[in-house]
This record gives sequence, C-alpha cells and structure tokens, in this order.
Amino acid sequence: MTDDGERAGGGAGSTGTGAGSGPPSGSGEPVPSDSLKTFGAFVQGLREHAGLTREAFAKLVRFSKHTVESVELGRRMPDEEFVERAEAALGNTGALRRAYGYLTRQPGLAAWFREWARLERTAVSLCTYECRMVPGLLQSEAYVRALYENEVPPLSDHQVETQITARMERQRLLGDRPNVPFSFIVTEAAFRQRIGGLEVTRDMLDHVLAVTAPRNVVLQLMPIDCEFHACLAGPLALLERPDGKRYAYSEGQRNGRLISALKEVSPLQQAYDTLRSQALNPAKSRDLLERIRGAI
Repeated sequence: MTDDGERAGGGAGSTGTGAGSGPPSGSGEPVPSDSLKTFGAFVQGLREHAGLTREAFAKLVRFSKHTVESVELGRRMPDEEFVERAEAALGNTGALRRAYGYLTRQPGLAAWFREWARLERTAVSLCTYECRMVPGLLQSEAYVRALYENEVPPLSDHQVETQITARMERQRLLGDRPNVPFSFIVTEAAFRQRIGGLEVTRDMLDHVLAVTAPRNVVLQLMPIDCEFHACLAGPLALLERPDGKRYAYSEGQRNGRLISALKEVSPLQQAYDTLRSQALNPAKSRDLLERIRGAI
C-alpha cells in the first residue's frame, strides 16, 4: 500500500513505499539513525543543563511535550522551526544549528523518499495525483493505521507507530504553509474503498473534507465514469522550488524515483495540467465527496 514513499514511510502523494501515501515494504523500511539519536541526546542534555523539564521546555519552544520527547529519543526528525526555538530557549550558542546540519535520516521515511520530503518543505507549489488510495497528506490517522496494519509481511507495533508518526509529521505541511498552493487530483474509487471499515472510512472522509477546506488546498476527483484520462501511467507528484526549478516524483512497489531532468519533468507537468481539465472542478468534487460520505 502506499503518499507522505508512503508505504515505507516515504511516498509523495499516496504511494506505498515512502512516506507519501501507503505503508512500507521489505528492505525499504526505515530505522532511526545514530545521528538522530545523537541530536536528540544533545537536546536533552542541554535542556537538563538549563534545569528545564520537558513540559517547561515544550512551552518555550511552542511544541507539544510529545514532540519534544520524540525528538530527544531520536524518533522524530526536528524541523528548522524547532531547532531555532530550541536555540533561543537554550542560550543561542549555535550548537544545535550546527548539529542539525549533520542529520542524515528521518525515521519513517524510506531512503528513496527523503530527498523529495526535503524538497517539499520549501516548495512554492505542490501537485499530487493518486489513483490507489487517499494521498498521504490527506489521510486521517485511523486510515494511516489501517494501511500499515494491512501490510504484508506484518509490521511490529513499534514499526507501525514509527510509520504513523512520520506520516503525521509530514502532514504538518498543509497547516504550516497557508501561502503555498496544494493541488490534489484523486480517483473517486479511492474514497469509495472501505479500508479499515466503515468507521475509519467515515472519519477519513470527514478529515479530507476538513483539510481541503482552506483556499490554498484544491481537491479534484476523477469520476469513475471518466472517458478521458491523461495520467493512466500511475501516481504522480510535482513541485516547484523557490528558484523556479521543477521536480517530479513517482513511486511503485518497493521503490520510488525523484525526477529532476527538465526533459522528463516537462511532459509529466503537461499530463497533470491536462488531467486538471479532465477532473471534476473543486466545487463538484466536494459535492461528490459529501455525497459519498452521506451514503455511508
């Protein structure tokens, strides 16, 4: 199963091997790195030296106690905002900034998805087409859990929790970047599947309706009875960097591919632009999604 790369904790939109959309698979499964554990221990040591409890430190950096704990235990990749706030709270020595530059792994993200995840954090636009499941950035936590609990061979409880944490962390993109346009085109069938059962499906649909309500998040559905389809080759993600350079990402079983060559990205961008005109407009898409929800 597969978006946040999604299966191994890595896909872009909702794929099954990164953190994009679905669960991880086989050797692609990520593990916490020594650099993350070391950075976490460094944060904890500075915090304790400053005489701060986790609760007090969490208030100073304006992150939850759970987030602080996850960073200190090496289970979570801190973002730049966390590092800057932690620096300010712990003396502004610059030590955390320097240590942050040596972090090389993000738990929950497959190796092939990490570079895409890094690019996402500074992208000025992000487009996702998904035909297998709900894109990772739009998945509810219960839906994510159901995806990982369906993984074959089975994941351990720790692996499941690590994947869920990575997916939820990646989803902060939507809330943290209100000035970035996010475009999602998803096949209608993905919302009619009942992965995890009726309650999980209801919760997922409610969640999708909520997170796609902001003006900068556009959701379009490809109806089941569509006659024209420009992306039959499979899922696709596209982004644009602040310098104008465009990248694409595609993902399959146990692998993902970051595409940077203009001659390859350009036709994929054309395909996505064509798909936008073939999908239902945002108003009709929302109406269809609400009807699907009402029928359950």
